[in-house]
Amino acid sequence: MNTLIGNPLNSFFSWYMEKRIHEIEEFIKEPIRTQEKILFQNLEKAKNTEFGQNFGFNEINSSSQFKGEVPLHEYHDLSYDIERMKKGVPHVLWPGHVSWFAQSSGTVSGVIKHIPISKESLMECHYKGGKDLLSLYYRENPSTSLFRGKHLIASGSLNSFTGNKKTIIGDLSAIIMQHLPWWCEWRRSPRGVGKLTSKDWNEKLNYICDTSARDDIHLIAGVPSWILMIIKRIIDQNNVNNIHEVWPNFELFLHGGTSINSYLPLFQELFGKPINYYQNYNATEGYFGLQQCNEDKDMLLMLDYGIYYEFIKKEDWHNAQPNTISLEDVELNEPYEMVITTNGGLWRYRTKDTILFTQTYPFKIKVCGRTQLFLNQFGEEVMVDHLEQTILEVQKLSQSRVNEFMVSFNMSNSKFENVGQHHWVIEFEKMPNDIYQFTRTVDSELQKSNIDYKAKRKNNNPLGFPKVTIVEKGSFFKWMKKRGKLGGQHKVPRIDGSKIFINEIIKISNTIC
Repeated sequence: MNTLIGNPLNSFFSWYMEKRIHEIEEFIKEPIRTQEKILFQNLEKAKNTEFGQNFGFNEINSSSQFKGEVPLHEYHDLSYDIERMKKGVPHVLWPGHVSWFAQSSGTVSGVIKHIPISKESLMECHYKGGKDLLSLYYRENPSTSLFRGKHLIASGSLNSFTGNKKTIIGDLSAIIMQHLPWWCEWRRSPRGVGKLTSKDWNEKLNYICDTSARDDIHLIAGVPSWILMIIKRIIDQNNVNNIHEVWPNFELFLHGGTSINSYLPLFQELFGKPINYYQNYNATEGYFGLQQCNEDKDMLLMLDYGIYYEFIKKEDWHNAQPNTISLEDVELNEPYEMVITTNGGLWRYRTKDTILFTQTYPFKIKVCGRTQLFLNQFGEEVMVDHLEQTILEVQKLSQSRVNEFMVSFNMSNSKFENVGQHHWVIEFEKMPNDIYQFTRTVDSELQKSNIDYKAKRKNNNPLGFPKVTIVEKGSFFKWMKKRGKLGGQHKVPRIDGSKIFINEIIKISNTIC
């Protein structure tokens, strides 16, 4: 059967891969022209929608005019229109009826958002991104055997909408799973979509572990924390030393949703041989970037997925209607908030995601975090990326293994000084031998990656020596379960600016020190 189906499939994919590699090379050569083309394609398609008529899409002739006529939007600005779309009203933000709505995980704010997923955004953005990632991987690894085996994809859940039986709401991964093309469906493990998109995480976990352990898995895709749990469970159930004793041909992990850096030491101990890790930036609002080459630490910004990009400088993140800059004006290694106009009906939408450019022509990016997710109580300007890199390096130096962590801050109670400290709450898989030395290393590594933190640590003022609280194994899982955020796209926020989350985790756990 593999011969009969596999050969035509490989021939089809080879044709698609060559075609897409050529198209990717074209937008790399002409990035600005590609982006202008995308903008006016979206304006043309949506000119007869309610939104398009309200803002005169038919009369917009330039990107600068578009920025002048259409204000920046946050979710609450579009929520009324999105509710109407969910009830079946057509031609609101995008032509026709939109039946699918991807639910954001609400990692930071706790506010659940329902992002419209049009047929165009599903096919020309999200699916296109998945195919492109495999195309680029094949180009880098021509001897790969990915399509000779099964692909394990961990997804979220789906829900119906009481206001309209035709409307489906759920995690983006579950919407994608439900509408996979035949060539991908044939390779998927496990096969039962109903159980894979169930809201019961334990049922889903048991089903994946019991079923996929019998398959020849070559590729795994999902959020690192949940994939780690699946692999650990399968190793334990099968009484083996590493996952390659179960899946000897496992070669590729496609990861996204959160940085894999802090989890890498844990994964490496569970594998029997080296594998390739490819990152992607497939957010609820759109598929923005993907890894181009095997050893890349950044992602190629995908410019022909029906998304037009603008960027907000850091000093303007908290302004309601700041000026934006276009792709041609970005600078390297400066954090920007991304603004998107999509083929799903998001118009000049502020994602709150922050990126920095590592390269231009081609434009490559790294995810920094969120505009709400950075520590700056003392002017240290620490972002998620700094913390992830710090934990990765500290694990190497201390021979420890970190399951999860979160960082907040403490303020001094003294009225004579303005001294505070960062407060790290850490769950270890393997404890360091010396926790004080571990904390010193955290402090020194963070100073290496962030010069503002280093400046604020000078003379222990205004930032003092950090505090580390160790919680027992399973504490973060219990906390996520209590919040109803197990599996799928849900992930642990790395920064807690309110101190509420950290206090909840400490309360759940028996703290070790």
